[in-house]
Amino acid sequence: MTGNPSTDLADYVAPGFLRRLAAILYDSLLLVALLFVATATITLPLGSPEGNMLLFFQLFIFEIMPLMFFTGFWTWGGQTLGMRAWRLRLVRIDGGVVSWSDALKRHLAALLSLMVFGLGFIWILFDSQKLAWHDRISKTRLIVVK
Repeated sequence: MTGNPSTDLADYVAPGFLRRLAAILYDSLLLVALLFVATATITLPLGSPEGNMLLFFQLFIFEIMPLMFFTGFWTWGGQTLGMRAWRLRLVRIDGGVVSWSDALKRHLAALLSLMVFGLGFIWILFDSQKLAWHDRISKTRLIVVK
C-alpha cells in the first residue's frame, strides 16, 4: 500500500480495541522518552522555566511535541512506530493518503475522545466498523496491514 494514492479498503480488516491499545501503549513509551529528552535539552542548560516561560514550556511539552509526533508520522507513511510494530496503518475513509489537515483533525478529535473518560476510544467496542469517535470526525481509519 505504500506509495499508492488510494487503497481499496475492502481488502483490509479494521483492527480491534486491544491491537489499537497495544499500539497506543508502544507509542506512549516512545513519546515519553522523547519528552524526557526534550525536557532535559531545555532545562539542563537553561534551568527550570518560570513565569510565562513555564506556560510556553508546558504547552510545548504536552501539546506541541505530541502533535508533531503523531501528525508527522501519520502524514509520512501513515504509521507511527507503535502502529508499525502492530501492523496498523492510518488512511482516509476513501482509502487515500492522510493529509496534514486530516492528521490535525484526528489529533484534536482524539484529545476529545480521551477527555471524555476515553469513551471515544471505548466506542470501538460497540461500533459496527470498529471506528472510534476521532476516526469518524477526521474521516480517517486504521487498517491492519498484511
